[in-house]
Amino acid sequence: MKKLLVGSRNPIKVAAAKQAFMKAFSTQSLLAEGINSPSGVNRQPMSEAETRLGAINRVNAILEDSHLCVMETDWVVAIEGGAQQFVDGPATFAYIAIWHQHKWSIGRSANLPLPSPIYQALEQGQELGDVMDEYFGTSNVKQKGGAIGLLTNNLATRQSVYELAIILALSKFQHEIGCSPVTTVKILLMSAE
Repeated sequence: MKKLLVGSRNPIKVAAAKQAFMKAFSTQSLLAEGINSPSGVNRQPMSEAETRLGAINRVNAILEDSHLCVMETDWVVAIEGGAQQFVDGPATFAYIAIWHQHKWSIGRSANLPLPSPIYQALEQGQELGDVMDEYFGTSNVKQKGGAIGLLTNNLATRQSVYELAIILALSKFQHEIGCSPVTTVKILLMSAE
């Protein structure tokens, strides 16, 4: 049985990781556990670099926690959502970090364009889930369909987008043809220009 440790107790993130692994590996025997894991970044990351770092930090926190006894055969996954002002406007997205047998895969979701007033609230230090709840009159949307569900009229949800991003990141483990193992993850700090 595969063991999957997810760097969050958010039920959407845990469910997305579990579903993605079950689809990718055609298995029903999977133990998925959400772990409180610090991102080491702001509650609302405001750049790709910060968001990517948050996902990596969550995985590293699990790997470094001696109480968890992570085995080489275990899988560790973290999802970090962020936002950034791009050339084509503000958007939200997520980074995925996966560790297994001392190898890493880093992936990213698609962008979800954000209305300017919502992005402006993020720039003022608010977290996306809270802003969406305020604008749409919802409660705790980040543990439900998320901004993605609200802004796409539930044609896509936070879980569905995370699942796809995880499945794409898992492809590195499923098809390592001619690839050398990656044992470290380069942490890039880039500024948005």
